[in-house]
Amino acid sequence: MCRSIKNLRRVEEPVTTDDVRAAARQYVRKISGYQHPPKYRTELFERAVDEVASASQRLVDAMELSVK
Repeated sequence: MCRSIKNLRRVEEPVTTDDVRAAARQYVRKISGYQHPPKYRTELFERAVDEVASASQRLVDAMELSVK
């Protein structure tokens, strides 16, 4: 299922907030099946992006990979 998910940064570079948000959006698009959700699903889609980005940021922070 996730074979087409692309790396959004190089391993040797620190993770930025934009990297985390882009990865969260890519994941939610993949898992939901929507590249652009219908208007009536936009709020739900954006909330999912927020939640995935939050969990991802906690992981990045715990691994000390983010820009300080």
